[in-house]
Amino acid sequence: MEGATVVDGVDVVGSLSPSRAGDFMTCPLLYRFRTIDKLPESSSPAAVRGTVVHKVLEDLFDLPASERTPQRAADLLEPAWGSVLADDPEVAELFGGDGPEIGAWLVSCRESLERYFALEDPRRLEPAEREMYVETLLDSRLLLRGFVDRLDVAPTGEVRVVDYKTGRSPGEAFEGKALFQMKFYALVLWRLRGTVPTLLQLIYLGNGEVLRYRPDERDLLAVERKVNAIWAAISRAAETGDWRPNRSRLCDWCAHQALCPEFGGTPPPLPVVPTQAIVDPGLAPEDTD
Repeated sequence: MEGATVVDGVDVVGSLSPSRAGDFMTCPLLYRFRTIDKLPESSSPAAVRGTVVHKVLEDLFDLPASERTPQRAADLLEPAWGSVLADDPEVAELFGGDGPEIGAWLVSCRESLERYFALEDPRRLEPAEREMYVETLLDSRLLLRGFVDRLDVAPTGEVRVVDYKTGRSPGEAFEGKALFQMKFYALVLWRLRGTVPTLLQLIYLGNGEVLRYRPDERDLLAVERKVNAIWAAISRAAETGDWRPNRSRLCDWCAHQALCPEFGGTPPPLPVVPTQAIVDPGLAPEDTD
């Protein structure tokens, strides 16, 4: 599985984003369905809300600081929804066209934005980066990459990595999974800039909670070992064709139950794909809900 991608003159053995790594940790068969089979998945009102609210918050920081108010955010909501609809008109079918469902959904978007203003005052913030693409090549020749929602840099040099989630904050049992994405980004930034980010911050707009974590080098070295182990497991699955399912509570939200052996289904024949499709499968849309 080597030699398909070259970065800075180095043969890359593989590529991972937080979403791809998370898929495999959740269920190897899910990883296969999304990355190799590339099975379609319908969107949901919650996922679209995440996309729209993210766009509003991105557009909000394009305004002068004094104009970043709750009212301006509310004014940006309809244009953001229009932009998403223009990119994918079929999204309207989730709400039955222009019926009452879309009105209630837009209210839920406004509520998410109101919770944001209860947690932060964007008039006092000047992000260094927004929707920033980052990538780094580890010594193992594994390429890590993804998009960071927001990067704040203090005048004294401290770095804060911020991610918005429009869902609710996880219980203690799932905090580690939520933080993996942020530690992944922290590892990439550390390898890129030579400095461990000071603070990782997840902002949950579903219930107005903030999850904060201060990483250190030991944390990030552990993440590096973990992503290398994940890639080794992906490589073994690709070589053997053994993409076994992993049943869990998350199966309740899976779009592929009908094809999963855990639910009496049969996966489609494993497609014959070029090595490149596994080594460099492309970026998965990062979770925005």
